[in-house]
Amino acid sequence: MFRKTKSKKSDAAAAGAAAPTPKPAAASTTVGHWRPVPVNPVENLFNSYANKSTKEIDPEGIESLCSDLKINHTDVRILILAWKMQAKRQGFFTLQEWKTGMSSLHSETLPNLNSALTQLEKDIRKLSSSSDFVDFYTFSFNYCISEERQKGVDVESVCLLLQLILGGGGDKIVGKQKSWVEYLVRFLKEQTDTKVITLDQWMGFYRFCNEISFPDMKNYDAADAWPWILDDFVDWMGQNFRS
Repeated sequence: MFRKTKSKKSDAAAAGAAAPTPKPAAASTTVGHWRPVPVNPVENLFNSYANKSTKEIDPEGIESLCSDLKINHTDVRILILAWKMQAKRQGFFTLQEWKTGMSSLHSETLPNLNSALTQLEKDIRKLSSSSDFVDFYTFSFNYCISEERQKGVDVESVCLLLQLILGGGGDKIVGKQKSWVEYLVRFLKEQTDTKVITLDQWMGFYRFCNEISFPDMKNYDAADAWPWILDDFVDWMGQNFRS
């Protein structure tokens, strides 16, 4: 008698029946831990003054900032803040500019910022011949230029800047500086030939402040390539105030 053999189909069926059916992988029951979003105090402070539509601090926001700092919007400390931010547009601060300024001033909060600006104002006034002051003085002029092709700043604005940077603050600066700036501002307002001051003339004012004895101005020499408007100022002083 022959042994009865199983067909291949039967073998396959048996193998299939013997092999356990794999179970689908169970869904993970592990719940991820909630992680709070890190708080950035510098950005939060910026957002508290920024325009929600433009995402930048505009003139209205700067007014609010000044109010919280308890200073006038024309205070030199706001100009110092803009300088530290290297702000490109007068009256506007971007988030990146804000971060740059706050980092430079080592500040994250409003009280920190107030203290840093007040101290920096004292420092730069004491060191009016330092490279930092020259950089600040130059920035202040360029900050007032609002148009790309604008070559200078109107006389009225320059007078305000001179009083703010070189002539403001009473005993915070050298008396000689305050005195000569008052006369220069008066001259600029009275003269009618010049409507706009150039950067070269602006830097000439600074050089005059540091190099020329006042009020006698005996060491002033028109041949030393001074801006001509200072030649006129010296002549004006001689005609009106020398005995």
